[in-house]
Amino acid sequence: MTSPMYTNSVPVFKQMLTALKTILGKADAHCAAKSIEPGALLQARLYPDMFPLLKQVQIASDFARGISARLAGIEIPAFEGNEQSFLDLDVLLTKTLTFLDELDSAPFQGSEFKEIVLRPGTPKEKKLSGQVYLSNYGLPQFFFHMTTAYDILRHNGLEIGKRDYMGAY
Repeated sequence: MTSPMYTNSVPVFKQMLTALKTILGKADAHCAAKSIEPGALLQARLYPDMFPLLKQVQIASDFARGISARLAGIEIPAFEGNEQSFLDLDVLLTKTLTFLDELDSAPFQGSEFKEIVLRPGTPKEKKLSGQVYLSNYGLPQFFFHMTTAYDILRHNGLEIGKRDYMGAY
């Protein structure tokens, strides 16, 4: 039987990140068709104190890898985070999706009871059960950055809708 912790994380991340890859491809094509400098979209923000599109995508990818690895009890794959173009983001998402594809559901068994420590050894250290970590912290964080990336592109004229955001399910 597949662990509900696996079912409620890895397939969700794969669906959403695959949709994001498609949206970013549309954004790149939009820039070419409209003679828009890609950096204008990659550095676009919804508000000056928010991260730009580029960072929103990086963080969503980081959360998908980090949540999955912590729940599976394996090392989190570290990527450099030096993406600067739509192509770089596509490569990042491809590497993240490959990592997710290689995960087996078995290590997720019982992870709802596993202790997850956030920011270990710092004054902000927080200990959560795997279930609380996934449901109350990890998924909301992931979806915040996914939605913000979508909103930045939509706000800047990319013709996308809910179907694009959701991808295939």
